[in-house]
Amino acid sequence: MAINIRKFVKNAILEDNGRGDLFFDIAPKGRFTARVIAKDDGILAGVKYAKVLARTEKFDCIFKLQDGDTVKRGDIIAELEGKASILLSSERTFLNILQHASGIATNASIYAKLLEGSNVVLLDTRKTRPGLRDFEKYASRVGGAINHRLGLDDCLMLKDTHLKTITDLKEFVKIARKRISWVTKIEIECETFEQVQEAMDAGGDIIMCDNMTPVQIRVVADYRDANYPHVLLEASGNITAETITGYINSGVNAISSGSIIHQATWLDFSMKFD
Repeated sequence: MAINIRKFVKNAILEDNGRGDLFFDIAPKGRFTARVIAKDDGILAGVKYAKVLARTEKFDCIFKLQDGDTVKRGDIIAELEGKASILLSSERTFLNILQHASGIATNASIYAKLLEGSNVVLLDTRKTRPGLRDFEKYASRVGGAINHRLGLDDCLMLKDTHLKTITDLKEFVKIARKRISWVTKIEIECETFEQVQEAMDAGGDIIMCDNMTPVQIRVVADYRDANYPHVLLEASGNITAETITGYINSGVNAISSGSIIHQATWLDFSMKFD
């Protein structure tokens, strides 16, 4: 993870600096101080990455708040000190990291709070921006979600598109068990009760109840409890902060929502020189 963060930060710096900041050679000499100030309320995230950026670019950075802390408009998030050329060339990347991550964490926290007190866990999805999965999944965790698959190698998930290519699901799962790691789970997406019965009979470890209503999932849960109590149930499909509480008592073990990440809005932070 640490290697990924360093690589991410270096790529972000190169992207913004290009062939070099044109202000760099003519910047005033000496050391300057600056502060990062919140202009929105929310949950702070991105600190882990921002600290790596500060070390990489060699400026001092003291965070007054940490990942997962509540941030209020007007709060001083961090105090910075360094050469003007370095602080200014790092400013946008530093803020982008904090704003982007904090937006996701804030959105995730809204969903997570709605599930507080229940035995249902909140999952994010692979609906992330290309090249930013580790970063966005990290921000989601800060906000209170649990990561679903980080990639195709985490779990064998058979979605509707996969199932269209499979003629005998039970036989396919039997073969898959011999090919994948012994500790790797198989998740099967189902849209109807009939598909659920087939998937459980085939040996699926997790059933994703896709675009089912809470009432439909309750029927699935009752069937699971009576016949396959070891199978986990996940509710998914167009679940938002407005609808998520309706699934809490449906019998699922987890609820996943891509909107935790792809519908998050950045928080507004700014850097001010003293």
